[in-house]
Amino acid sequence: MRLCFLVEEHYRRDGMPNEVVRQLLAWGHQVDVVRPGGSLLRMAEVMGAGTHDAWVLKTVSGGPGLTLLEAAAAAGMTTVNDARSIRGVRDKALAAAIGRGRGLPLPPTYAAARPELLAEIPAGEYPLVVKPADGSSGRGVHLVSSPERLAAMLPELAGEGMLIAQPYVPNPGTDIKVYGVGGELFATERCSPLHPDSSVKERRVPLSAEVAAIAAQVGAVYGLDLYGVDVLLGPDGPVVVDVNDFPSFRQVPDAAARVARAVLELARTGGSGGARDTGGVSGGVSGGVSGGAGVPAGPQPAVLPRQQGLPGGIPLQVAAGAGDGG
Repeated sequence: MRLCFLVEEHYRRDGMPNEVVRQLLAWGHQVDVVRPGGSLLRMAEVMGAGTHDAWVLKTVSGGPGLTLLEAAAAAGMTTVNDARSIRGVRDKALAAAIGRGRGLPLPPTYAAARPELLAEIPAGEYPLVVKPADGSSGRGVHLVSSPERLAAMLPELAGEGMLIAQPYVPNPGTDIKVYGVGGELFATERCSPLHPDSSVKERRVPLSAEVAAIAAQVGAVYGLDLYGVDVLLGPDGPVVVDVNDFPSFRQVPDAAARVARAVLELARTGGSGGARDTGGVSGGVSGGVSGGAGVPAGPQPAVLPRQQGLPGGIPLQVAAGAGDGG
């Protein structure tokens, strides 16, 4: 197969996706690597070639790579993940509207085009977690203790563009990162970006049936094939606080080979087509499945149900300014 990887400078030397590219080359496939932020692209020629079996995106949120991937999708090419699905999670305000509307356990979410509009949030919602709607890798995440603290932070927030704010979910200082790849789920525990002083080092942990079902529902709701989910174990149960496409897959055993196999399968089948579940998933995940040859002992992955082709058409429910994401 011939594949095109869109990799921005931020990930130029990262193991993911470079190890995946090396694995695919070792298996005899052809891989072209395009760096959207450092190349002059003749769009008509690039899109008109049509010689790639799939296009794969590994770029920063807000970078030019997604535009190129969307152009490939518009030309009828297979993309990993589906370009519409990526757009649906990279805009965190949009992701909140989609997720809350489909029954995912997300916090109430406020969105504001200007930081001073966040002052309309009721005092009873504090403390708040405030972050850019297009943020990634923990960038620009703030824990805001009170309306007075928000007022003091307005100059700092002024250059961040669209912001979202969510009530803080009490937690022990760690979150659960669940990775979805090739129909399997893997869980790790790591230090929360809001508690950087925690001594916890990222490690694989067993995946509970409750969190596995939520992670499977996330993949179905957003139409993602390769993804990560950040889950906090709050006092009222698990809460989804972030979703990202093509994450690092840290601590996933044999990650490069697993991701490479998943990319090849999606290229062969034409991808998921961004199919979104309009009703959620219940009871569709089984645990305790062997990871296969060459996978070290440890917590075993859960197996995802095959996503069904369901219609998209997600109505937006987040307004600029104060408003609940549901």
